[in-house]
Amino acid sequence: MPMHSDRVLVVEDDDAVRDAIRSGLAMNGYDVAVAPDGETAVESIVSKLYDVVVLDVGLPGISGIEVCQHLRRQEIDIPILILSARDQVGDRVAGLQAGADDYLVKPFDLSELVARIGALLRRSVLRPTTTAVLRLGDLRIDADRRSAFVGDDLLDLTRREFDLLLALATNPGVVLSRLRLLELVWGYDFEVDTNVVDVFVGYLRRKLNAAGLPPLIATVRGVGFVFEVR
Repeated sequence: MPMHSDRVLVVEDDDAVRDAIRSGLAMNGYDVAVAPDGETAVESIVSKLYDVVVLDVGLPGISGIEVCQHLRRQEIDIPILILSARDQVGDRVAGLQAGADDYLVKPFDLSELVARIGALLRRSVLRPTTTAVLRLGDLRIDADRRSAFVGDDLLDLTRREFDLLLALATNPGVVLSRLRLLELVWGYDFEVDTNVVDVFVGYLRRKLNAAGLPPLIATVRGVGFVFEVR
């Protein structure tokens, strides 16, 4: 059995599902705590240290989406994996936009949940790192402060949109495939639905364009995306 020092909080109101996840993760060496609802989860996360949260969307009282939003407003940057029975791109994107880092549809195989938790734990290693402030025309990216500016104006980017911008901007002129972006931004090293990359590139493009920047992210048909310095 692999051993981890990583602590996982499982937030699930269904007793049977919660116990199954707890047992499965414990068998894979994780230190697992559980919470039956959103309010208990928020209190536990604020008062204790966890490395990953596995969070059901359909919780009584405060929903999983609302838990995500609350934690991100409090600038709590713990990786969150959302569980839901709704297998629609719009639902997945809603969870990611709320601040979740990953989205797994029920029913799922335990091995996939373990793989995705491992990917989230590797995220900080795989994410492009730099201590420099990038200046690309009118765009300025401060990697340490996780902020991007057009002139003196701060861009209102979500955590994932910033990660995507940083991944592209630190590789100007280099075509990055969707799978590579999933690896750099989401921490995946296994095949998943890459449509979410296109969705988030669309979000990022709209915000850059609204800030008055020229088109900076080009699509390379059949391959991926490239950041073009203009």
